Amino acid sequence: MSDTTTDLHGFVRACAVADIPDTNALGVRLGDLAVAVVRSNGEYYALHDVCSHAEVALSEGDVDGDVIDCWLHGSEFDLRTGKPLCLPATDPVAVYPVKLEDGVIYVNVD
Repeated sequence: MSDTTTDLHGFVRACAVADIPDTNALGVRLGDLAVAVVRSNGEYYALHDVCSHAEVALSEGDVDGDVIDCWLHGSEFDLRTGKPLCLPATDPVAVYPVKLEDGVIYVNVD
């Protein structure tokens, strides 16, 4: 995970667009919070980077459309809402507002 801390009007610099790997998800640490920054279909999303079922990094899972899966037990989460789409996860993960500016992704985790 990368560590970034530049503040911009409530948003914190998470990463550059170029930092997101071909797998479309990157785990970053914003202060004490683990955040998955995800690219899908030309859009960018940010969500808590811990599966609500097994405390595994969601950024290590696969992205398909508006869904990211947990590689350990197969739970899937909607990137837009954080809601689980299948078992074993039953609790949502937090999602955060994203702002794209000059090739840099900013996230508001407040």
